[in-house]
Amino acid sequence: MRRADADATTRQRIADHLREQPAAASTLATEFAITTASALDHVEHVAQSIDGTDEELLVAPPECRDCGFDEFDDRINRPSRCPECKSEAIEEPRFTVEG
Repeated sequence: MRRADADATTRQRIADHLREQPAAASTLATEFAITTASALDHVEHVAQSIDGTDEELLVAPPECRDCGFDEFDDRINRPSRCPECKSEAIEEPRFTVEG
């Protein structure tokens, strides 16, 4: 159920967006006119708010575009470079709400 944008908080609108399609934090930041750090904060709170429901927050981890490495220690934040090939071509993690 999609909330009317005028009545929804930014966090509710982000949750609704993630129910419809996966998105990276930078995409959410651009779409909702917030910082990337704020978008990540909202995503973390969305995860907490759906805990105990039939929904879950799924995270597609960051991935090196050059060598395909995707086993980064921090699966939420975008790393600056790949530990395997040292490339800086890192795909951002993407979030989605399913349930």
